Amino acid sequence: MIREYLYKSEEEQTILKTYKIAVIPGDGTGPEVVREGLKVMEAAAAVSGFKYETCEYDFGGERYLRTGEILPENAADELRAYNAIYLGAIGHPDVKPGILEKGILLKLRFELDQYINLRPVKLYPGVDTPLKDKGPEDIDYVVVRENTEGLYTGAGGVLKKGTKDEVAVQESINTRKGVERCIRYAFEYAKKRNKDKKLTLCGKTNVLTYAFDLWERTFYEVAKEYPDIKPDYAHVDATTMWMVKNPEWFDVIVTDNMFGDIITDLGAMTQGGMGIAAGGNINPEGVSMFEPIGGSAPKYTGMNVINPLAAIGAAGMLLETLGEDKAAGLIDKAIAKVTGEKLKSLSAGKMGYSTSQVGDMVAQFVTDMA
Repeated sequence: MIREYLYKSEEEQTILKTYKIAVIPGDGTGPEVVREGLKVMEAAAAVSGFKYETCEYDFGGERYLRTGEILPENAADELRAYNAIYLGAIGHPDVKPGILEKGILLKLRFELDQYINLRPVKLYPGVDTPLKDKGPEDIDYVVVRENTEGLYTGAGGVLKKGTKDEVAVQESINTRKGVERCIRYAFEYAKKRNKDKKLTLCGKTNVLTYAFDLWERTFYEVAKEYPDIKPDYAHVDATTMWMVKNPEWFDVIVTDNMFGDIITDLGAMTQGGMGIAAGGNINPEGVSMFEPIGGSAPKYTGMNVINPLAAIGAAGMLLETLGEDKAAGLIDKAIAKVTGEKLKSLSAGKMGYSTSQVGDMVAQFVTDMA
């Protein structure tokens, strides 16, 4: 899926890679932050030796209201032809909550087998955290969340709904294959990250004795293949306490779908809020999707005041997953420079700059630091 071109200059002839990226701007302020992410990606590509082509898809609330269609039948098959998917936001005030999220986000995650949800928790310079006496050197870890199993499979049912005898059952589905590939990805990520070389399994082995027995056994079996990575275990309740009290204890955390969903939102608050949090839905053998976590923020649509840094960070994650580590590193450093030296706040309308001005600054820093 990566096409190669001969790029000729006066001094040399090199191979220039061109990636195909599907862009789903989505709802609300999604198109505005995606625009800035692509602006920064263009700057990173220019100094890092690759090119990319984009194709835009109008999946989201406006399309649904106009056509009644959430996602075309062949959407997943078409998206498989791309190297990555860049998503702005899903969520429309005129569409009942859950319709678009399940019909687009969850459906694509499952159909494209994006079995990893990757969420960096990183406090950038100049960004306020609610954690007392903690700084960027303390809050810098990554959560690897299993993304296609657990309670999110929809297994279960309801009996005698609406009566006093109603029974509701929701089942957590965990397979050896699904658990092992998630854990193995986490070990590989901790190895590549090369920070503290520590991987923490977050679970609940004392209560969820069936599901997390499988997780724990698999975790320590796979750990034998990674002698340089220290395996660690913490109950989910202890994990949440330490994320607040001692976030510096963590390097990489691996956990199931539900626990991952919960602890990553806590992590986002400690790094400055949803406006700076980025995430990836990853299929290491297929196509992955990257997005800002903060939602569509419809009340700010078209005002050019929304913070685009989460979307820009998601663009950096996209490039890292494609193997463009230099470009991803430049974007990360540029974000840190903007937060540390320029912004007054991460909040919409309070940054001291417009959405497009923030994108311009990050892009310029990428160019200057190359």
